[in-house]
Amino acid sequence: MPPIVASGIITGAFGAHAIRKRVAPEKLVAWNSASHYALLNGLGLLAISLHPRFSVHKFAGPAIALGCVLFSGSIPFLVLNPERFKFLGPVTPIGGSLMVAGYVALAL
Repeated sequence: MPPIVASGIITGAFGAHAIRKRVAPEKLVAWNSASHYALLNGLGLLAISLHPRFSVHKFAGPAIALGCVLFSGSIPFLVLNPERFKFLGPVTPIGGSLMVAGYVALAL
């Protein structure tokens, strides 16, 4: 899942350099969490894709990838313009739940 890892690197760099002075420190913490989750899930997907069970599992990979996109993708919008994108508020925990469900399904 190199695109997910790349998005984590890009959002991390953007948060460290471009928006650091534009947003409150507590919002920057949320931004960094989104970046870290994208990196970790991208690397996790890459690692588990090497396992033979992963290739036949129809739910785990898509759930983890979609969950990461929803979770890590919604947070930057909420940090940059919370009023305009407040409808994305419920998307973040849904994404997190999908990630967890994907990893749990893979373990079963």
